[in-house]
Amino acid sequence: MTARTDEGEAQATHTWSRLITVALLIGSLAATIPQAFARDCAPAPDGSNPCPVTLIRPPMSPLSAMAKLGKALFYDKALSGSGQLSCASCHVPSAHYAPDNALAFARGGVAMDKFGVRAVPSLTYRERQPPFSVGPDNATSETAPPPPSPPSAKGVKSASNTGVSAQAMVPQGGLFWDGRADTLQSQAAGPLFDAREMAATRTGIAARLRHAPYSAALFRLMGAHASDDMLIAEALFALARYQIEAPDFHPYSSRYDAWLEGQIRLTRDEAEGLRLFNDPSKGNCAACHLSMVDEEGRPPLFTDHQYEALAAPRNPLAPKGSYDLGLCAAGRADIGHTEAYCGFFRTPSLRNSATRKVFFHNGAFTSLRQVMDFYELRDIEPSQFYPRQADGTLLLNDDLPRRYWGNIDKTDAPFGLRKSPSLTPEEREKIIVFLGTLTDGQAPQRK
Repeated sequence: MTARTDEGEAQATHTWSRLITVALLIGSLAATIPQAFARDCAPAPDGSNPCPVTLIRPPMSPLSAMAKLGKALFYDKALSGSGQLSCASCHVPSAHYAPDNALAFARGGVAMDKFGVRAVPSLTYRERQPPFSVGPDNATSETAPPPPSPPSAKGVKSASNTGVSAQAMVPQGGLFWDGRADTLQSQAAGPLFDAREMAATRTGIAARLRHAPYSAALFRLMGAHASDDMLIAEALFALARYQIEAPDFHPYSSRYDAWLEGQIRLTRDEAEGLRLFNDPSKGNCAACHLSMVDEEGRPPLFTDHQYEALAAPRNPLAPKGSYDLGLCAAGRADIGHTEAYCGFFRTPSLRNSATRKVFFHNGAFTSLRQVMDFYELRDIEPSQFYPRQADGTLLLNDDLPRRYWGNIDKTDAPFGLRKSPSLTPEEREKIIVFLGTLTDGQAPQRK
């Protein structure tokens, strides 16, 4: 058997999307798409959903032989240079495949004496992540836009009209905080071979693959005479298949999912938090963290897959003497070092965000309240977030060189020059209460 390519794996990630199209054609939705997108479907006074839908989820089926192999690899610490780290060490199943600790940067390396340079993201809900591109700002579509084009100015994004800047060409898609990988197969290689993380070598990986408890299963799939390169490529493909096929990586089992389907009622604070989250004159959160069912009836991912420069404050634990420039330094040949993208990082999904302990690409914040305050007060009370220099002056945007400050988002609400916050502290707290409804495992069991 020949090793799978990244392109083959990328095509596999969209297999269930084709099934969805068929399901839609036979009328499997309980509500029509216009109903699903209706702007007047805010929670009713009793917290119920006046426009319930039947969500289209990934198909449930037993894991393939390749995915079963990927599961064994996912938990194998012997693949790492230290012998102490597996994929599951940082992507903990009980923590929704994110870290279960409050470390801003994970510990790794051959001697376990190094640290990564970014906060570890969750691996959940990656089955619908489109490959990287620069294309039209169409936040409701997960179809890969055209090939990368030169950057252009975008319009102001609003939760009431996320397509307002559709004429603009914006970066979107891709994996990692900086979009440097297009498939789960290529993403898996990143931490595996990073000297600060799992610190594996190709020689060491190949030796382990030939003498592991799962080696027999691997050779049944590959054949007995596979080269080291083929073994490694197949192992990475298996890791990708496991994440695509295993329901735990995309359960869509939050209370919000149950509310969308009309199964539960939101509490008063949850319902008010959702209203504030969606309101373009208040939180405007849904402008980037889409909260509505998509055109195909799939649950919202609470991200538009795009990139923003938010100027998060520098984490004191970050490596000294250097800046993390994000997208412009991702090493992508298709965009190169485009200065208009310096400081850009991918907008994460907010699903399971209430269970996380660090936030933003650099782990600068340790609570959702800090995040909400930053969004509301960054441009009003910057002294809350940025340090003062020896002469007492405020060091604004301290984690981004001054020449890139023009990239910072100052147009999309709640950012921009305002005299007062658009959300009171109590309203921010209600949005946080709503975010708690996005935690998986809280919905009633579906029949």
